Amino acid sequence: MESAALSDQHHRRLERRVDRIQEKLPDSMARTLAWLREPRATWVRVPAGLLLILGGLFSFLPVLGIWMLPLGLVLLAYDVPFLRPPINRALVRGERRWKEWKRRRRAASSSSSS
Repeated sequence: MESAALSDQHHRRLERRVDRIQEKLPDSMARTLAWLREPRATWVRVPAGLLLILGGLFSFLPVLGIWMLPLGLVLLAYDVPFLRPPINRALVRGERRWKEWKRRRRAASSSSSS
């Protein structure tokens, strides 16, 4: 019982994190991600996640990139409960680093323009 409640909590956290990402995407990408997140899209989400992970592993090839790896892991986390906690932590860490990077960049540009 406790495990199910914890899994639900991790799922809700994952939903909130991906909501934030989805809000920042262009409309067509946001619609695609919204469709992939629906429960009925499991049959597409799991193979897409696996293919993205595989593509991320071959990031040295043209067109494929390392960006595919985290996206594939996020998609898989919707259907593989034990992936949710580490993916949630990675998303939180990534969001914090992104904000810090933007803050430093803003500070550097404002000090150089003065």
